[in-house]
Amino acid sequence: MKKWFLGGASFILSGSLLQQHCYAQLSLGAQLRTRTELRNGQGTPQPEGATPALFTSQRTRLTAGFSAYRIKLGLTVQDTRVWGQDASTINRTTTPDNNGFMLHEAWAEILLTDTIWKNKSLSLKVGRQELVYDDSRLLGNLDWLQQGRRHDAAVLKYESTAWMIHTGVAFNQNKENAAGTIYNPTPPGNYTANTNGGNAYKSLEFVYASRKLNKGNLSFLFFADQFSKYHTDSVDHLPVKTWEATTNNRMTTGLFYTQQFNRMAYTASAYYQFGTNANAQTVNGRLLSGAFQYSVSKAFSAGAGVDYTNADFDPLYGTPHKFWGNMDYFYVASGFGNKGLQDYYIKTKLKPGTRWALTGDVHEFYSDSEITGMSRKFGTEADVTATYALTKIIGFEAGYSHFWSTASLASPTVKNVKNASANSNWAYVMIIIRPEFLIK
Repeated sequence: MKKWFLGGASFILSGSLLQQHCYAQLSLGAQLRTRTELRNGQGTPQPEGATPALFTSQRTRLTAGFSAYRIKLGLTVQDTRVWGQDASTINRTTTPDNNGFMLHEAWAEILLTDTIWKNKSLSLKVGRQELVYDDSRLLGNLDWLQQGRRHDAAVLKYESTAWMIHTGVAFNQNKENAAGTIYNPTPPGNYTANTNGGNAYKSLEFVYASRKLNKGNLSFLFFADQFSKYHTDSVDHLPVKTWEATTNNRMTTGLFYTQQFNRMAYTASAYYQFGTNANAQTVNGRLLSGAFQYSVSKAFSAGAGVDYTNADFDPLYGTPHKFWGNMDYFYVASGFGNKGLQDYYIKTKLKPGTRWALTGDVHEFYSDSEITGMSRKFGTEADVTATYALTKIIGFEAGYSHFWSTASLASPTVKNVKNASANSNWAYVMIIIRPEFLIK
C-alpha cells in the first residue's frame, strides 16, 4: 500500500524521499500440515508383542508480516493437536495439559542504519522469534516437530555483502515478579522444555559471525546458556526440587565450514562445550562432523559423512531429526544413557523433475562410551523419503524408516527396554498446504 501525506512540512520533501518513507508492504500466509504416523518403535525400541501406534497430528499456522521504512513486523500463531484429542461437543479448545494453541512468533526488527547505506545494515530484532543458524545442528527452528521451537530474545544484527555478525540475549521469567529473579524452568503441561527433555534455560547469550567465501562459508559461534540451580527437599516423603536465584553456566563454541568445488559439496564442523550443565555437572563436551555430497548428474547425488559426539556434549537447541536418523533415537526426548554417539552414514538424493524428489539414507550408530560386557554398536537405520509438489502451495510427503537394533541399545544403561524387539519401523504421510499473499 502507498500513502501520500499532503500536510505541513511534507511539501518540502522530494517526491522520491516521500515515497521511500511512506511505502509499506503487508504479507499474509497460512499453513495446514497434517501428518499421519504409524509408530512401531519410533524413538525407542518397543517390547516384543507391543501394538503399533497410529494417529494423525495437525499443525495450523496463520502468519502476517509488515514492512515499512526502517521496520519489519512478524506474527505467527499456531495450533498443534492430535485428531480426536478434543471431544466434538466440548465447549473449550482442549484440556490444559494438552493445549496446543500458542503464539509461535511475534517480533519487530528495527533498521538502525538509514536505507541510504548500501550493502550493509545494522538492525535490532526483538520479541518471540526463531533462531536458525548454519545447518541448524545447534540452533534451529525444529520445524519437523509440529510445535516447532522459538525463543523470546533480542538480537542485534550487522550484515554486509561478505559478513553477518549477530549477537543475542534472552532472560526468562515465569511472571512479573515483585521481587527477585527465581525462575522455575519446569515446563507446563505435557511438553518438555527442549529437545533433549531437560529444563528450560533461565538466560542465554550468543555471538555468531559468518564470512562468505568463494562458493563457501565459514562461521564462528559462541553460545552461553544459564540454568537455575536447585536443591532437593522432602515433601510428604517425596523429593521436590526447590529452585534458586543463582545459575549453572554452560558454554559452547566452535566453527562451521561449507564449500562447493565443482560437483562436490563439503561440510565440516567442530564444537567444544564446557562449564556446568543444568544438573550442576562439569561439562567437557565435543562434537566433530564431516560430510561430502557428489552430484553424479543433475538428477542424482550421493555422499557420506560421520558425526561424533562424546558423552558430555548436548546439541543445544537444534534440529536432531535432520542429522541422526528420521526415527529420532538420539538427542531427542527419549534419552540413550548419555553415552555419546558415533554416526557413519550414506545419503542419496534423486530428483528426476521439478516436482518429485526421493532420498535414501543409511546410518550405522555406535556408542562413544563403553557398555559393560556388550558391543558398542547401537544398530542400523534406513530412511526413505519421497516428496511431490502438486502446485506451488500444495505438497505431499511420505516416508518409511527401519531400525535394526542390538541388545546394547535396549540394555539397562542405554534405552532400558526389557524384551525389546530387534526390528522397529515407522511410516508417515504428510500433506502441506501453504498459501501466501502479498499486498503492496
